Amino acid sequence: MTQSTTRLPRVRASELTGRGWLNTGGRDVTLAELRGKIVILDFWTFCCINCLHVLDELRALEEQHRDVLVIVGVHSPKFVHEADPVALAAAVERYEVHHPVLDDPDLTTWSAYTARAWPTLVVIDPEGYIVAQMAGEGHQHNVEVLVRDLVAEHEAKGTLHRGSGPYVPPEPTSGTLRFPAKALTLPGGNLLVADAGHHGLAELAPDGETLVRRIGSGERGLVDGAPEEARFSEPNGLCLVPDELRERVGYDVLVADTVNHALRGVRLADGRVTTVAGTGEQYMVGAVDNVLDAADAARAAGAAADTDGAAGALPDARRHKLSSPWDVAWYAPLGAFVVAMAGNHTLWTFDAERGSAEHVAGTMNEGLLDGPLPDAWFAQPSGLAVGPDGRLWLADAETSALRWVEPGTDGTDGPAGSASSAPTVHSAIGAGLFDFGHRDGAADQALLQHPLGVAVLPDGSVAVADTYNGAVRRYVPPATDAAEGTVGEVTTLATGLAEPSGIVVLAPEDGGSGLSLLVVESAAHRLTRIALPAALAGEILDSGAHRTQRPVTELAAGEVRLDVVFTPAAGQKYDDRYGPSTRLKVASTPPELLLDGAGDDVPLERVLRLNPAVAEGVLHVTAHAASCDADPAIEYPACHLNAQDWGVPVRLVAGGPATLTLPLHG
Repeated sequence: MTQSTTRLPRVRASELTGRGWLNTGGRDVTLAELRGKIVILDFWTFCCINCLHVLDELRALEEQHRDVLVIVGVHSPKFVHEADPVALAAAVERYEVHHPVLDDPDLTTWSAYTARAWPTLVVIDPEGYIVAQMAGEGHQHNVEVLVRDLVAEHEAKGTLHRGSGPYVPPEPTSGTLRFPAKALTLPGGNLLVADAGHHGLAELAPDGETLVRRIGSGERGLVDGAPEEARFSEPNGLCLVPDELRERVGYDVLVADTVNHALRGVRLADGRVTTVAGTGEQYMVGAVDNVLDAADAARAAGAAADTDGAAGALPDARRHKLSSPWDVAWYAPLGAFVVAMAGNHTLWTFDAERGSAEHVAGTMNEGLLDGPLPDAWFAQPSGLAVGPDGRLWLADAETSALRWVEPGTDGTDGPAGSASSAPTVHSAIGAGLFDFGHRDGAADQALLQHPLGVAVLPDGSVAVADTYNGAVRRYVPPATDAAEGTVGEVTTLATGLAEPSGIVVLAPEDGGSGLSLLVVESAAHRLTRIALPAALAGEILDSGAHRTQRPVTELAAGEVRLDVVFTPAAGQKYDDRYGPSTRLKVASTPPELLLDGAGDDVPLERVLRLNPAVAEGVLHVTAHAASCDADPAIEYPACHLNAQDWGVPVRLVAGGPATLTLPLHG
């Protein structure tokens, strides 16, 4: 197998240029003043789940080496809303970013470092030279090794300066809620809120303001037990367990504990919390240890016994690693909970009685593609709701889409001899990864911007928490007897909201006829009640369409060599113990852009043939590379998987480059 050996040239790091800085006490930061420190530039955007994974990967490294290492977040936005400095400041607080952040709304610094993907890490040595660039997630070990080696090298040379960096923590804020994510109505009328910024759950009185109790200590972590002892990490989705299941499974509410990559069960009687799915570690696409083996499962069961007071075999769902579960919903057609697995763009099921978890929908490619569940493409599914007709509605955040799963049939409810059908995915609103906006009207022309929540109204229409538009939108499906090809209609129910992320439909009070929506205004740290008239209607608004504007890569038509750079970290080698150590998958939008070179193969290099009749498009490149410790004395060397999805906008020009180089780690 041929492996890429391309290396990045040794060059001076470019200056950091943008609109302003956060977490520096109002000061600008220059590379000159960082000389003597190891600097890691983290190119991120706060909509991106992979970027959030990297923030978590860097936390321990940042604390361990704070006297010699300065991490600088370079925020280069994808969506219009993310370019708002107020929204960025809220995101830096929300995700507990404890390092300086450069606001780069025009992608100036992004372009200077030729970044092509979120996230991208660039490592700069104490003398101001770029020593590594890597895209995607899973680089934690590689960065640890590199930082350790750079510390040793530059301490010996006398070019390493120890001491505090430019980070200045912001003033702390307080309130009942902090960046709440989702909410639901409890059987007694109280409200349960996923209080993500406080790493716990808050039970509120029906007024949505009075605190009844907290479940969770408020400290980030993964700990089971009583409400004052249990720990969560940025919980999001909540779902009531069906009445008939509660006694059998021993809990009343299922929680998507997003940053813990776990599902948690909460018993309302005493607030006790139990981990019911997930290991606490992230599922990595292509990794061989996404399901714990018998030995690891036994050790995990022992740890579970320490925290939960119950020993015994670990249920199957506790052996499966998960990836940023964002929402959960009970789905009767499948007889299980459905989990929106935002971290790897899939849907999973969780069978609470059997204690099993299963991947059921999505190829793990990021994009918008309808069809049978296993073949569909999703992009950070983040909100779920079930309609009375059995449709499962979902907010697909990164494609700014509203989609649904049509339940399959077994043929028994249709005409005699009718065939069975498998569940399929359909899109009601949405055009793809890079198209968004605020436009009402016919659904096939309507636009959303990074929606995170969805709810079904009594008339079968769908309310969408259109998060980055600060709005609640309504989709009315076409009538069942409408002509084939008829599309639904989209209107706006409310605007001026601060990052709405969840919606609860409230029944009319005192026999009234009007509905109310309880909207989780995440960036305003509150729940807001919106009264709807008896005859549902909405405004028709058009604030325009937007398309992500990233620097376009010019390439020649015809043959182009794609080279994904990957060099194992010092002391490591390619890991072929479980099969090929690398994987490269290539596709394009439109598909006609690629005449040859699409598909899945092992080498990290490939010759593509680009269609001269297609002027521009997007190359979708997915790369994985596994490495392990090279020391033969280590009996069970650790495996490290690096992965990234690139969506590279390209334009075909005469005389353009015939090589496209993408650094996975180099």
